[in-house]
Amino acid sequence: MEMVSNLNPTSCCLVIGNTRWHWAFRKSNSWHFLNTFPDPQTLQSKAIKLIAWTSVGKVPEINQIKAARKINLLDIPLLNLPPWIGIDRALGAWAAFKQERDLGKTSKGLLIADAGTVLSLTKIKANGQFAGGQLMAGWRLQQKAMSQWTENLIDPGPVSLIKEKFPFSTQDAMQRGILESLTGTIIEAQKASQYTLWLCGGDAEVLSHELKYRRFKVNLQPNLMMEGMINIIDHLETSQLQDPSEFDRP
Repeated sequence: MEMVSNLNPTSCCLVIGNTRWHWAFRKSNSWHFLNTFPDPQTLQSKAIKLIAWTSVGKVPEINQIKAARKINLLDIPLLNLPPWIGIDRALGAWAAFKQERDLGKTSKGLLIADAGTVLSLTKIKANGQFAGGQLMAGWRLQQKAMSQWTENLIDPGPVSLIKEKFPFSTQDAMQRGILESLTGTIIEAQKASQYTLWLCGGDAEVLSHELKYRRFKVNLQPNLMMEGMINIIDHLETSQLQDPSEFDRP
């Protein structure tokens, strides 16, 4: 993983996840993305200027976070967002919806699969309205469950794409079984919804390989959540809005 110090950023935004911190660093007129383990020490560095943040995980008590703007669900211009939905799901859904709208694409709606600690599936109608979803344990959670709650299964380690359908070794069989469960869930959800599929999150790359091998059409955008965060920040900075209802909502 690229170190934060190597980016020499001018400013950044942060999404604090359950197991990872997700960064977007602004250098000149472009943004650079980075995923790290929780790193409060780097956040307190004088080289880091935090302009906005949000969280689905534990938030450290440090001054940089207290001084920066927190992005909330009310900042996200989608319709019918329930107050309990994770901000990570909402940001990814907004980014996918906005990109499709800006490109002039038409579809029945969007299905956003965020393959992180939890695999979340989020349905967004063509008019930008939240329409439900699904949640299941992600790759690492499934590995942990098998290794911690059984006597003889050992955690196979880093996520790996096992191409053999029925592997001989136990650890490869665990990895393949997880791959089947995650891709199978995504495929069945897309078939049921008939919505355009967007895939993001830390395990998006490995899942996309399997989906494409099965000739399944997918829009791969690993940093979709952070792209949504950037769009919200840019809009707030340029318009200096205080009332989120003034957004260009769907």
